[in-house]
Amino acid sequence: MRLCLATNQSFPKKDMFRVVRTPEGEVKIDLVGKMNGRGAYISKSKEAIMLAKTKKLLEKKLEIAIPDEIYEELLNNIK
Repeated sequence: MRLCLATNQSFPKKDMFRVVRTPEGEVKIDLVGKMNGRGAYISKSKEAIMLAKTKKLLEKKLEIAIPDEIYEELLNNIK
């Protein structure tokens, strides 16, 4: 179980996205769950992703600017 950054609800790891700040300073979406770096979990819902974007929750957690492309990719990966 992992805690969603936006909703503060616990979900199974497979039901969440992991966004990672790599040691090189890049921001990537870790679909496998094994990428090196500081990670933050967000649930696979449009509401959670938009809340994280408007409140800049990922930027605060990962301590780096998050490009809009990351949020677009998260929204596109919702099934």
